[in-house]
This record gives sequence, structure tokens and C-alpha cells, in this order.
Amino acid sequence: MSATAGQADGVRSLADRFGIEPGMVVMEMGYDDDVDTDLRDALTDRCGELVDEDTDEVVDAVLVWHRDGDGDLFELLVDALGPLADNGVVWLLTPKAGRDGHVEPSEVAESAQTAGLQQTSTINAGRDWSGARLVMRRGSKAKK
Repeated sequence: MSATAGQADGVRSLADRFGIEPGMVVMEMGYDDDVDTDLRDALTDRCGELVDEDTDEVVDAVLVWHRDGDGDLFELLVDALGPLADNGVVWLLTPKAGRDGHVEPSEVAESAQTAGLQQTSTINAGRDWSGARLVMRRGSKAKK
């Protein structure tokens, strides 16, 4: 099937599945040489350059690459919330089951909940990565 035929059948691009739109500011955390370059390319094609953790901008989405052994997931998620807009989303990307660095779903759920986030969906984010969409629970972030 050609890409055109796939689009006509309603097949969505990776950027569509992530809800990324042109003009959005997307921050990336946890980048390493094992990330899915096709996913990164699709997102940067849609929104432009990804900003890093040192940004002073308010961001619409945070793309977090996390592997078992990368450190405390709760702390990473709290750091992701700092620059996140009130209606923003965190995409937590973890290696799929059976891949090096796989993170157990129970650890994702516990860390997200403790950080004031709730998981709303999961997606296939590439050959080796799964994505969990995390949003702030109502009242979990202080008003500015």
C-alpha cells in the first residue's frame, strides 16, 4: 500500500498519534543514541526543532525517553512538569517488553501517579519503543 493510499484509509502519521501540531513547543528529555530517529524526525518535521531541558519556554509537550537504569522515573516526571503548559502532555517513551531497558508498566503507573499525572493512553511509538500519554490530574499543579 502506498503512503497516499494509507492516508486515504485514515492511517495517521506518528506526529498525528502524538497530537503534535505545527507551532507547538516540544521539549525532549533523556535523549541517547538508542532513540527512535524516525519518530524524532516525524515530530521535528511537524513542529520544528525540539527544545532541550534547559529551555526557558513554556512547552506544549514533553517527550521523555526513559530506560530501566536511567535513574528515578518519578524525579524525571517532576522535572518534565516544570516548563509544561497547564494543558500540556508528557509522552513517556520506554523500551518495549523484551528490549534492553524495558520499564515495567507498574513502575510507570506508580511514578506517574506520585508525580500528579494520570495515564490516558498508550501507543506503539516505533519498532522498539512504547509511548504512554500522561496528563496532569486536576488540581495537581499549582496555579501561576
